[in-house]
Amino acid sequence: MTTIKTKAKDGTPVEFVYKDPMQGGVKDVYFAPDKSYVVAFFRKNPDIAGQERIEKLVGQYRKGIFEQAGGEYWKKLFCWPEKIVEYDGKIGMTVPAYQSHFFFGKQTSLAGAEKEGKWFASAKNFNRFVPAEEKGTLLSYLRICLLLSRAVRRLHAAGLAHSDLSYKNCLVDPSGGNACIIDIDGLVVPGLYPPDVVGTPDFIAPEVVSTLHLPVGDPNRKLPKRETDQHALSVLVYMYLFHRHPLRGRKVHDQEPDIQERLEMGEKALFIEHPQDKSNRPNLRENDKVCLPWVDINKTPYTMYGPLLKGLFELAFITGLHAPAQRPMAGDWETALVKTCDMLQPCQNSQCVKKWFVFDNTTKPTCPYCGTPYKGVLPVLDFYSTRNGKDYKPDNHRLMVYNNQYLYQWHVDRTVFPDEKLKPEHSKPVGYFAFHQGKWIFINQTLPAMKNLSTGEVVPVGKSVDLTEGLQLLLSPEATGRIVNVKIVKND
Repeated sequence: MTTIKTKAKDGTPVEFVYKDPMQGGVKDVYFAPDKSYVVAFFRKNPDIAGQERIEKLVGQYRKGIFEQAGGEYWKKLFCWPEKIVEYDGKIGMTVPAYQSHFFFGKQTSLAGAEKEGKWFASAKNFNRFVPAEEKGTLLSYLRICLLLSRAVRRLHAAGLAHSDLSYKNCLVDPSGGNACIIDIDGLVVPGLYPPDVVGTPDFIAPEVVSTLHLPVGDPNRKLPKRETDQHALSVLVYMYLFHRHPLRGRKVHDQEPDIQERLEMGEKALFIEHPQDKSNRPNLRENDKVCLPWVDINKTPYTMYGPLLKGLFELAFITGLHAPAQRPMAGDWETALVKTCDMLQPCQNSQCVKKWFVFDNTTKPTCPYCGTPYKGVLPVLDFYSTRNGKDYKPDNHRLMVYNNQYLYQWHVDRTVFPDEKLKPEHSKPVGYFAFHQGKWIFINQTLPAMKNLSTGEVVPVGKSVDLTEGLQLLLSPEATGRIVNVKIVKND
């Protein structure tokens, strides 16, 4: 074993163990002696434009994201190149090593393997190979999708596109609700640095697939950019939540596999759950039983995660499937996922595979995964806010109550949002809910002017209020404060 000691292009020392490299698609990867970072050398050195792109990535773009206020937040969501290294005639980069939670534990059949998305996006892999302790819950998958959406939103805000967003280039950890985007060196700068690849099958946008047969340089050939990232992100969200692909159904366009692939994922692409055109529904008879219930769209339809995600899935796979400009943006997914997390209710079946379900706005809520009906009294909170100081209108935001559920500042103030800009003081709960002596109550922890509008009384800090049908609480009298209205669902 030989340890190479050299210097990065910026003059800082770099060490790596020159033995048995891990091989990626275009790079050989060597670990630092302490395994805190790796050095990834291109097997074929990039051309001048490629080298210039790498310079920009470790310089201008890295500084713009990580050396600004809140830059520490992004270090967990990106595995971003840090330095350029030249050794033995080859060009490489130092990249932080993946965090330990992105590897399967030693006690599993996948011990030591990276937690690539493929293990969790496919029903067969998820059901057959992923051990129970690594499967995660619905809450953790919503969080993963939220983090990926947030990371893509940040890339796009910087004027960049990933170009190859897929489960190969996204590490996920459902057991902890973590996610990280990797393989950053191929980022596209529209108008400056074109893509090196067109993407990974399953995630390439239809307009790119449809024009792959055209020669490079043809003005009609579509290349990866922000809108193709938006398609790939939508596919990722769908696959992580449903463990199936949104476009791969039963419809056969041609007996030749290459032509079938081009049509199925390109110009003839059709959402498998299209409400009107049902010709591409999954063929359950051709799927292994191990793929159930995920391949059965009647049991796990795209509508099961509430109206916000339903609307975005329709934008992504119906309205915008062949109209890139109409696809939901990463920020749209981020906002919808935050609000959907607030609509979660814990399943009362301790053996349920997903542990949570999204409240379906019915009088008899039932977990769609295990069929367990909710028993008991269920408070539902709807938020309202004003723009003119007197008329309060619905915010299209709802919070489901369960024991020890918390209320945060982003519920109180319509201008606060739980993203990378969230102030530390806003990350602490302002109150919590509890089932006490046969009734639901809300305990005010920090809200100084919360008022029970139903009685006209102020609810002091440290005191509680019973949650009853029609109760209205003014959470804050500030211009951006909210009123909450309580509904009660009873299911004996």
